[in-house]
Amino acid sequence: MLVAHRGGSLLAPENTMVAFSAATRDWWADMLEMDVRLTQDGHVVVIHDDSVDRTTDGSGKVSEMTLEEIQDLDAGYCFRDLHGCYPFRGTGVTIPTLDEVLEVFRDVWINIEAKEPQVAGPLYERLLSHSVKDRVLIAAEFEANRNGARSYTGPWGASTTQGALFWALHWLPGGSPYVPEVDILQVSEFWKGLRVVTPRFVREAHRLNLPVQVWTVNDIEDMRRLLAWGVDGIQTDRPDLLSGLLTELRGRPVPPGSRESG
Repeated sequence: MLVAHRGGSLLAPENTMVAFSAATRDWWADMLEMDVRLTQDGHVVVIHDDSVDRTTDGSGKVSEMTLEEIQDLDAGYCFRDLHGCYPFRGTGVTIPTLDEVLEVFRDVWINIEAKEPQVAGPLYERLLSHSVKDRVLIAAEFEANRNGARSYTGPWGASTTQGALFWALHWLPGGSPYVPEVDILQVSEFWKGLRVVTPRFVREAHRLNLPVQVWTVNDIEDMRRLLAWGVDGIQTDRPDLLSGLLTELRGRPVPPGSRESG
């Protein structure tokens, strides 16, 4: 699977509708990865950081701002493209609500990471309202960040604790006796200086019927190696590179973005 990390954050402003649109339209991303937080007035918005400082022309904590205040900001202001330019400043790019994303992107898998405990309950309510359990996966680095969504019956990604425990035990003779109660292992290739993903790791996960996605991979040779090891998906900020590699190695059709740039 080609997973556009934050929509492909090196090609368009991260976690915005313009990024999600480009990833699916131009590069045929199979899955959109995104992050959610809660506004002061209870809206689930798509943003990674706990503040708006890094990605917009404003400042302040997301949890201390209303939806109206947040959507008044220019979410394309700080984005710099591969040439060092700022093509999205003043073009109307905003921080979207999760409702907007779920309404528009109905034909693509969506990976949502809950970035804070208080967003879990409202996240679950929004997913239930849109009836999207067949296409939306809930991820979280920490289990506490999704405790309020435990009633969700759609797919779940492994937390850091679950992934670490599986990694530690998969070295045992005969493989890991531990099967995390998740639908997919989403892991970094390295964690705190330790190599996590190896051919053995992928084989052991597959033995337990667990697909493996690796994040966040932006180097084409790293992508090539991971695909050779049999990973099931790669999360990347460069969907253009991964798309081209999947065309080369897996025979996927050439997407519009590649045809236009060629």
